[in-house]
Parts: sequence; C-alpha cells; structure tokens
Amino acid sequence: MTGLSYSVWQSPIGPLTLCGSERGLVSLLFGRHVPKDAKEDARATAECRRQLEEYFAGERREFDLPLDLRGTEFQLRCWRALLKIPYGETRTYAQQAKAVGCPRGFRAVGLANHDNPIAIVVPCHRVINTGGKLGGYGGGLDLKARLLRLERGQGTLV
Repeated sequence: MTGLSYSVWQSPIGPLTLCGSERGLVSLLFGRHVPKDAKEDARATAECRRQLEEYFAGERREFDLPLDLRGTEFQLRCWRALLKIPYGETRTYAQQAKAVGCPRGFRAVGLANHDNPIAIVVPCHRVINTGGKLGGYGGGLDLKARLLRLERGQGTLV
C-alpha cells in the first residue's frame, strides 16, 4: 500500500490509529499501529478526528467520510451492510447474514466483522448475538457496551 497517511490520536476511549488514502479512510484501529509504507500526517486525518470527537460527545449520529474499504467481495458486502444499520439500533449476526444474501452464514459474517478495518465508522459494534448478548469486539466488550449506550442516548464518551 502506498500513498497512505496516518495519525495516532489519543481519543476519549484510548489511542486510535487512523489511516487514509487519497480515496478515503482505510483503517481505524484500536491502539497504536504504524502502518507499513505510510507517512505520519495528522492533517490528512483531521476530518475523521473531528467527526469522531462529535460522535463521542453524542453530537453526531452519522459519519460523512469517504471510505476506502479493502477486502474480499464477501467482506465488502458485510461491511457495506453494517453501514446500513441505523444509529442506536442493533442487528443479530443472523440478520446480517440474511442481509448479505447468505442466510446460514452468520459465522462467516462474524468473521468478516472481526476483520472490519474501520472500527466505529463501519459500525460492527451494532451486531449482537441472537439472544441479545454482546459478541466479540476488537475494542473489548466493555467498549462495545459503552458505544451502544452512547447511541441509545445513555451518556457520552467524553
């Protein structure tokens, strides 16, 4: 990957690494990660940081960022389906599997969610188990619960 810019931002939920290309946001990862072949440039990710700050403060319900999603065709279908889950709502893995045309593929959907490179903006935290329990999340189950509470109007993260 060439032509990438990144920054590590100390967000209200801890460090986030934001990485983008000329086409849009490529990744938003929990923690500090220096992408190979990327140059550090906080200006290139400033708009993403601004929108995340608004989201964490409970002031933003939708992100308006160009995305440069990179994955298999199945992963891309899964990630695009995540973008259709409204703010404050959840879907089950089974519902997501139906939404991507693979009704028995809830485990495959779970794996695609696990590989989602753009946390929060591509809201895999909105997918839960059929019984209503929280499934895995790259930022941890506590953060997943906090993000869902934020979106239900039960507090902010700042």
